[in-house]
Amino acid sequence: MGRAYVPADRLAIMIDLALVRSDPERVRESQRRRGDDVGVVDRILAADTRRRAALTEFERARAEQKSLGRAVAQAHGDLKTELLARTKDLARQVKALQADAEAADAEARDLVMSIGNVVEPGVPAGGADDFVVLRTQGTPRDLAAEGVPVRDHLELGEGLKAIDMERGAKVSGARFYFLTGVGAQLELAILNAAMGAATSQGFSPMITPTLVRPETMRGTGFLGSHADEIYYLDKDGLYLTGTSEVALAGYHTDEILDLSDGPLRYAGWSACYRREAGSAGRDTRGIIRVHQFHKVEIFSYTRAEDAATEHERFLAIQEAMLQALELPYRVIDTAAGDLGSSAARKFDCEAWLPSQERWMELTSTSNCTTFQARRLAIRERGEDGTQPVATVNGTIGTTRWIVALLENHQQADGSVYVPPLLRPYLGGVETLTPVL
Repeated sequence: MGRAYVPADRLAIMIDLALVRSDPERVRESQRRRGDDVGVVDRILAADTRRRAALTEFERARAEQKSLGRAVAQAHGDLKTELLARTKDLARQVKALQADAEAADAEARDLVMSIGNVVEPGVPAGGADDFVVLRTQGTPRDLAAEGVPVRDHLELGEGLKAIDMERGAKVSGARFYFLTGVGAQLELAILNAAMGAATSQGFSPMITPTLVRPETMRGTGFLGSHADEIYYLDKDGLYLTGTSEVALAGYHTDEILDLSDGPLRYAGWSACYRREAGSAGRDTRGIIRVHQFHKVEIFSYTRAEDAATEHERFLAIQEAMLQALELPYRVIDTAAGDLGSSAARKFDCEAWLPSQERWMELTSTSNCTTFQARRLAIRERGEDGTQPVATVNGTIGTTRWIVALLENHQQADGSVYVPPLLRPYLGGVETLTPVL
């Protein structure tokens, strides 16, 4: 009865409290670098102190209650009446103390759940504009020098009869579209090439659910500051996922994994849905920022001490894909204030966008350390018992890649060069030609 106030499915989350207790300044510094509330750390510690004090009193009262129970059984007369009265008083105290412990525990856990992952050393401080460019690969074409009029992806896509925004809006509203003809083939080519790259690297292919329970969405860290970007089906109590990362992270919930032979690696293919709340006016033309798209996401369960190495492995796979598609890109180390709540470090690969003369994100890969696994109770068995695993995720193919491919490989006549990687999926064609 003394442990009843801590549900079994929440025990793993208590490890977060242990971190706050043992190194509160580390958590405060992470909050500062993210630009988040630092005071929440002290509120967590205060709630945890109340919880532990209530628990101590609860255990004392329970012990006295049990002792009195034995004494009542042996007592007679006035002494028994007195002991029974005391037992009733203790029962009320025990119930109140348990309620106090439960309330303080719930407050501490809710506060802990509001904190983003503790950022890794070396992550730049600041917001969206404070990233650090790690390297640039390839040189953007000088289309004007080549005599190529710069068309954006939508103009090119319409010329190829590959993208139909008008009918997408007619059927579903703004930021929806049809990929038609070679557009549909091109998306499938990208995704199949991505899945091929993943399986060649030892990832198990998965077709994942796109509707998940709230506990899965919450456990992966997606119900924080960006919760308004997620579609929720109130009648069913389910969320539409914006990435297969969510389903893949929930796949081993409440399990103890065997990582003795190395990480468990999965590649998830799914439709993805995002409300794009707060992005009014941003990239509204074409298919850069839309409500529905497809994506192949790679995901790994690994030992905590191996997570940084796994993260670098993911980035190398992403870069190999972009190089095979002959796209100029740069790699950035995302600043702490621009990290999602689950990421301790995130690298983005951004391709050059000729029509806007800027870099556009194509891939991201995040080291989530043990953040998601703690919330979802995913562990491995080590020398000192069970411990949380780490999770790493990354994109290696998505609908948005069509944008970069069309614009970077456009020709003067509106045709588009096809990199060798994609040709087997497009019937061997080397060039996509406009439809007259």
